[in-house]
Amino acid sequence: MRTIPRVLVVVLTLCCCVGCDQVSKSAARAFLSTGVTESLFADSLRLQLVENPGSFLSLGAALPDQLRFGLFTAGVSLLVLGLLWVALFARRLGPPRFVALALVAGGGMSNLIDRLLYQGRVTDFLNVGIGSLRTGIFNLADMAILTGALLLVLQRYVPPPSRAEPGA
Repeated sequence: MRTIPRVLVVVLTLCCCVGCDQVSKSAARAFLSTGVTESLFADSLRLQLVENPGSFLSLGAALPDQLRFGLFTAGVSLLVLGLLWVALFARRLGPPRFVALALVAGGGMSNLIDRLLYQGRVTDFLNVGIGSLRTGIFNLADMAILTGALLLVLQRYVPPPSRAEPGA
C-alpha cells in the first residue's frame, strides 16, 4: 500500500481507538461509582469502575511506584512509538498487519493517556461472563490491543486465500 493511504488508515485507526476509549472511560467515571456493580443483559455484562495501577488483570500493581512508572509509562511509550514506526514504514507489511499494529498502538496510547492524566492509573469498567465464568475488568483500549494481537496471530498461522489462475 502506498504511503499516504497507509498513513491515513493508521491515523484513522488511532483516532478511533483513542477517541472511543477515552469517551467510554469519561462516561464510566461520570456515571459509575467505585465499588458499585451495574448488571446488564442477565448479568452477562457488568459495569464496575476500577482505577487500575497495573497492567492487564492488575499485573504489576504491587510494584514500587518508580518501577511501575518505568514499565507502564516509559516502556509503553517506547513500545507504542516502535509499533507506529513499523506500521507506517515497514514496506513488507500488508494492510491486515499494519492495521493490527495500529490497533495495538492505539489501545496502548489510550491507556498511556490515562496513566499520564490519572497518577499512573488506567480506568477499567467492563466485565463479561456467564455465572462465575467471568473476564477480568477491562476497557475498550484493552479490546483494541487484544483484537490487534489476535489479528497478528491469525496472520501468522492462517494462510491467505489462494488466487485462482486465469483460465483455470
